[in-house]
Amino acid sequence: MDSETLEDIVDIPYPQHPHCATVLVLDTSASMKGAKIAELNEGLKILADELLNDDLAAKRIDLAIITFGRSVEIVQPFTGITRFEPPELEAGGYTPMGAAILQAATLIEERKSEYRETGVDYYRPWIFLITDGQPTDMSRGDARWQEVTGLIHGGEAERRFLFWALGVDQANMTILRELSPPTRTPLQLKEARWSEMFLWLSRSLAKISDSRLGDQINLENPTGPDGWGTIPL
Repeated sequence: MDSETLEDIVDIPYPQHPHCATVLVLDTSASMKGAKIAELNEGLKILADELLNDDLAAKRIDLAIITFGRSVEIVQPFTGITRFEPPELEAGGYTPMGAAILQAATLIEERKSEYRETGVDYYRPWIFLITDGQPTDMSRGDARWQEVTGLIHGGEAERRFLFWALGVDQANMTILRELSPPTRTPLQLKEARWSEMFLWLSRSLAKISDSRLGDQINLENPTGPDGWGTIPL
């Protein structure tokens, strides 16, 4: 199979640019109904618009969306920002967070393999988790818990990806802290700061896209006096 045909199949626009694969892992369980799911949907539009308005980010950021609620679903496979259309998410079901994280890691490895097969350079991918609860498909110490925490901590240590966890509303921050790698504390969203959080995410990804591969990037502090997040005690 020639490279042009392969690129068409795996949807890698602007292959002459390095790419940053970013998976949003989004809680769409029943507890997200109402204002939270509406804010989440609006935030996805903000993210898409901001990245599309940045010339390099529009070429270099690839987005995928995985939701977990009634089931774990790849709502949006990886695609470039110029082809990304924000979905309209609906809330319902439980919180199979563990399976969603595992699916995100699989998606990342598949995308990196596609990059390598097509000769595309890439930045370290991101996994960005947003939840208002706690997992219903794993408990501390069980096999699934060990698998997920081992994957997250190992993935960070081996630089396979960056893992971010964001808790909203009544999210179990103790669980998110234990899931998160030791080097990155989970953040809790300040009330009604959804738009600011998605703007921060878009600026962070744009900053990565404007860097050279391997550069150390200093991101805006989301927990400053005017920030959108807090670090739970």
